[in-house]
Amino acid sequence: MLGFEITLVALGVFAGMLLFMEIGRRIGRFRNSKQQQEPGESFLALEGSVFGLMGLLIAFTFSAAASRFEIRRNLVVEETNDIGTAWKRLDLLPPVSRSLLREKFREYVDSRLTVYRDVTNSEQGTQALARSTTLQDEIWERAVTACAEIPSPATTTLILSSLNVMFDITTTRTVAARTHLPWLIRGLLMVLPLICALLAGLDAAAIPRRSWVRTIGFALMVSVTVFVILDLDYPRVGLIRIDMFDQALIELRNSM
Repeated sequence: MLGFEITLVALGVFAGMLLFMEIGRRIGRFRNSKQQQEPGESFLALEGSVFGLMGLLIAFTFSAAASRFEIRRNLVVEETNDIGTAWKRLDLLPPVSRSLLREKFREYVDSRLTVYRDVTNSEQGTQALARSTTLQDEIWERAVTACAEIPSPATTTLILSSLNVMFDITTTRTVAARTHLPWLIRGLLMVLPLICALLAGLDAAAIPRRSWVRTIGFALMVSVTVFVILDLDYPRVGLIRIDMFDQALIELRNSM
């Protein structure tokens, strides 16, 4: 989902709520004129249940989106630290092997930055991710060959373990980046406000004059909340972004 798609969804929820409130109001006025309105007590119970369900859904999805945002942000820092640690441990290798591996490290960090920069372009992002995987294999092979020249098993363990951690974090970040709200929950997040708007319109039918401030305020509040939830769930395409945390990886690359 791209940034403009998130905006369109929020605008659609806003416009849909205004429409459904008007539909509900007209249905309610028609029922009142025909004296076919349901007993107020049971209608209020139904309305309270649906609004409570919407509040629960918003709270759940907001909490989940915020939690995933925090995890993704921490993973940026974790990957930077892992690459930095592995880079420093290359000093334990012989000069020739160290020089070759450092060149591959620079290419690897560039490929990782490309993955995050081209996240909205699926084709380029996939190519950059494949390039990172290829470089991982090359770095590992060269590191194993270089460690064979070192007589110290402890040094070999330090170097290879740091590389293993550096590679593992890429899988964690890839899975985290692809984890979003299930489509069914996103659908409920768009449909349930419309149902609540319809019920609110039915409830407002008893009032002869429309209250545009309350109507627009209710629709605006819910649609903005939906926008923030979706924006948090896609932190590289909207207003709430984690791109600024990539600066740590950029600074590490500049120091290499």
